[in-house]
Amino acid sequence: MTNPFQIGDTKVYHRLVTAADFARFDDGLVHAVCSTFSLAQAAEWAGRLFVLEMKESDEEGVGTFLIINHKSPAFEGETISVKAILSEVTGNNVICRFEAFVGDRLVADGETGQKILKKEKLAKVLAPKTA
Repeated sequence: MTNPFQIGDTKVYHRLVTAADFARFDDGLVHAVCSTFSLAQAAEWAGRLFVLEMKESDEEGVGTFLIINHKSPAFEGETISVKAILSEVTGNNVICRFEAFVGDRLVADGETGQKILKKEKLAKVLAPKTA
């Protein structure tokens, strides 16, 4: 793992809201706006943009936590800009704060955590257990 970044550095991910982002459960459509779940995926991806430049070819990043505060709706056809702000790198742990906006409107904020592990170790941890 290498770390070419400074605390406070930012990465931005843009995501166009589509019907695939709407909140749906087994009982059907909840509402026709971007779901908290889709926002969470976008927030994790924004933080992963740091990890992609930090991990070596024999390493991979895995999520460790997510805190999301969904503040306002994002509608179909709007573009959400998720800004990840590097807030901590301790060992192989990478923590980012994030803010998601549509224009000047805050849609969500929170924090993500990822850990960079050797692919070999990760494969052993994630391997199915045989009985």
